[in-house]
Amino acid sequence: MTHSISISPNSAAQSDSAPAPTASYYQRHIFFCLNERGNGEACCAQHDAVAAFERCKSQVKAAGLAGPGQVRVNKAGCLDRCAAGPVAVVYPEAVWYSYVDASDIDEIVESHLRNGQVVQRLLTPADLGR
Repeated sequence: MTHSISISPNSAAQSDSAPAPTASYYQRHIFFCLNERGNGEACCAQHDAVAAFERCKSQVKAAGLAGPGQVRVNKAGCLDRCAAGPVAVVYPEAVWYSYVDASDIDEIVESHLRNGQVVQRLLTPADLGR
């Protein structure tokens, strides 16, 4: 026996009985580009992105910010902002950071991930892509 269900793209938006959205599992999610290009092109891995990711992860954990309802630190492949690398992005705010060293990571953790304050000096310029 086969069943088929037809759902229009806007069916949830049109339904009066659609469930209310639930809170996000994490308050904030930070993704670090760890992409490494084998052809010599610029990439975040050339700028010690793995160390920055590990630093962020340990700082978030040490600050008691890790876990459901709080912060998740994740690896990502290419985020296509190579010219600004290394980069990380914080959601749900969609704030892009270009960082240089461990103190930059510490500032992102303390200011943005803990206190919700964007670190203006580390913002990735909007026009920098690949």
